Amino acid sequence: MLYLGIETSCDETACAIVEDGRRVVSSRLVSQINLHRQFGGVVPEVAARRHLEAINQLVDEVVGEAKIDPHKLSGIACTTGPGLIGTLLVGLSCAKALAWSWDVPLLSVDHILAHVCANYIDSDLEPPFIALVVSGGHTQIMHFSSYKEAEILGQTIDDASGEAYDKVARLLGLGYPGGPAIDKCALGGNPSAFKLPEGVVPGYDFSFSGLKTAVMRLVENQGRIQGANPDASLPLGDIAASFQDAVNRVLFRKTMEAASKLGLERIVLAGGVAANSDLRRRFESAPGVKIYRPALSLCTDNAAMVAAAAYYSGQPVDLSASAYSRRY
Repeated sequence: MLYLGIETSCDETACAIVEDGRRVVSSRLVSQINLHRQFGGVVPEVAARRHLEAINQLVDEVVGEAKIDPHKLSGIACTTGPGLIGTLLVGLSCAKALAWSWDVPLLSVDHILAHVCANYIDSDLEPPFIALVVSGGHTQIMHFSSYKEAEILGQTIDDASGEAYDKVARLLGLGYPGGPAIDKCALGGNPSAFKLPEGVVPGYDFSFSGLKTAVMRLVENQGRIQGANPDASLPLGDIAASFQDAVNRVLFRKTMEAASKLGLERIVLAGGVAANSDLRRRFESAPGVKIYRPALSLCTDNAAMVAAAAYYSGQPVDLSASAYSRRY
């Protein structure tokens, strides 16, 4: 079964065709990182306009590369949320038009579930498993009892982990996006240099807003004013490494606790922050569990994960379907 996936939930325009939820037949992506870097974050209206400019060409390219008759596709899947409502509607409108003109089913895909489904590509992963979803907008621990049944065990009550990375990177003058910048900067730092707090939240929930504030206070105490250019006297590597350690420590501990309580040996990492080298190292060195994590190219938003999700958990919808910015 071949599904065409379309992803426009934020600042990546992507299209891909995936066979049976496991093999990528063709894939294209246009990133807007350089465009939004000047603003220090994604500007929704600008992002939506760029999606409009790129989406039709990407569809033509993936269908052409796959060398298939689009009328024989098993379906067209698009991310309908969560995400930026204006950008989501670009992808949904395109998917509706293609489904109607090619006379193939239209499927709605949840963005968070799609990140998890990236782990099915080129792997032998099967439920049940625990998934840690960590991205710019989401931080969740989920229990997948089957391909279509997932329960949220815990989630952030304020900032997502990726959001905290972006804010701290901006504070340190490291640029956007913050995750890769802090990961790189932390390589030369001492994670024990500064003792930064964990958010004290019961169960499997998370809180990162207090950690972000603690870093701000640390910078101020080091004689740095927020928003200034990098100061050579500021120990950027040590601060980045200490912050990264504080985030990853709690992500790792709570995920392992959830897996242990449910007696599960398979743990899945998903989302942009799953590309973090320190987080991957922690899980890969954990005893008694098998870790699945996507290829680095499949950690950030992409359409292959959307097409894979369509095969395993996509919901057929009609042409009146709409997008949503949040789950709740």
